Amino acid sequence: MVAAQIPMVFPVRAAQGRDDFLVTSSNCDAVAWIDRWPDWPANILILTGPPGCGKSHLAHVWQTVSGAEILSLETLNSLGIEALTKRAAQPLILEDMDEMIGREIEEETIFHLYNLLQEKGGSLLITAKSAPATWPLALADLKSRLGTIALARIAEPDDALFAALLVKHFSDRQLAVPPDVVQYIVERLERSFAAAERFVTRLDDNALARKRKITLALVREVMKEEQE
Repeated sequence: MVAAQIPMVFPVRAAQGRDDFLVTSSNCDAVAWIDRWPDWPANILILTGPPGCGKSHLAHVWQTVSGAEILSLETLNSLGIEALTKRAAQPLILEDMDEMIGREIEEETIFHLYNLLQEKGGSLLITAKSAPATWPLALADLKSRLGTIALARIAEPDDALFAALLVKHFSDRQLAVPPDVVQYIVERLERSFAAAERFVTRLDDNALARKRKITLALVREVMKEEQE
């Protein structure tokens, strides 16, 4: 059975000064939650998804709209209660929260920030690879509160988004690749953000080394080599 041809025209989400954000069924729920601000339960949203899925991109889209401050681990650790209280009255972003937990972050600081946000009316967007239930949290009260926060998950790409990712990776390398080549890759490559970037990189390296254009023949050769 021949797979249906994937259209090479994709809906986009203007990112106001950044690259366009491609919207498909894999990420439309997350985009809808960003659009829903400031109507977030408890004034907080946790945005999760695999590496390379666009979490930071959406966070920056929201930053443009809200004027949010991105708090680094170092900044967060340096804030006293007075400074934390002032921050809690404004939009904030904490990226890669699951990587912060278990490092040098004080869980009590996050707990205080949560409570202050409810009091002061600020907003917080958290990004992470996974939901809080999987984070190594030691503070039971913090784990309980984070478990009630709205979750917006970006899933691994569907066919349309995967095709768009491949096109974008090729375009980033100034490579013009025919639609039939993209279609062939979509139908055979592992469906993940990481796989799309890795394969385009390897394909480009092979094309340069062999001084060849990227064609179906070259794609078949590179895929065969990866399987061996």
